[in-house]
Amino acid sequence: MKALITGANRGIGLAFCAQLLQRGDEVIAVCRGRSQALEELGIKSGSDLRIIEGVDVTSDEQVARLADALSGDKLDLLINNAGIMASVTLEKLDIASVQRQFEINAVAPLRVTHALLGHLSNQAKVAIVTSRMGSIDDNDSGGSYGYRMSKAAANMAGRSLSVDLQERGIAVALLHPGWVRTDMTGGNGLIDAPESVKGLIAIMDRLELEQTGLFWHTNGEILPW
Repeated sequence: MKALITGANRGIGLAFCAQLLQRGDEVIAVCRGRSQALEELGIKSGSDLRIIEGVDVTSDEQVARLADALSGDKLDLLINNAGIMASVTLEKLDIASVQRQFEINAVAPLRVTHALLGHLSNQAKVAIVTSRMGSIDDNDSGGSYGYRMSKAAANMAGRSLSVDLQERGIAVALLHPGWVRTDMTGGNGLIDAPESVKGLIAIMDRLELEQTGLFWHTNGEILPW
């Protein structure tokens, strides 16, 4: 199987790369700049890992260059993982931050998936790493405006993609990784990236077309919208 992961240089993206490589998949790691950890993973895994850096998922031009760089590659799994989180409260309303989170968390997965449509194999699978904080039904604490709003929008993008790609036999999943201890969360959380990713990969492995467009917790639970 050949998989492409965005935001692959650290955290959840890096854990996806490591676990998919470990089981024998070919992995294309996409990032703005490679980290030492990703570089070391590449040395360890050899030709099974291809790193494509210099890709900002908010840039039409750079994402188009990514598509060109894939040449004749056919992807079996596309994981839209790149994302950011910034605190925006009603008292400290930073509209620029809200817009930035929308660009990366919600618009970028659509941009990347659209650009790579020609590289998706028949019956490929597409994932968007989203968040339970994007669930409208689950929001009982308010705040986090940019993150919550952008993840809700990402969920809607994924739902629409699931409808539009169904005729091609491509299934789409919205994935909540849990509260993961990463650089993005400042090391706070309830679960480590490898454990989270193990659950997310299991979901993608068993994903059927009949389940396309669902919103999954890493523990296998289907989450409310």
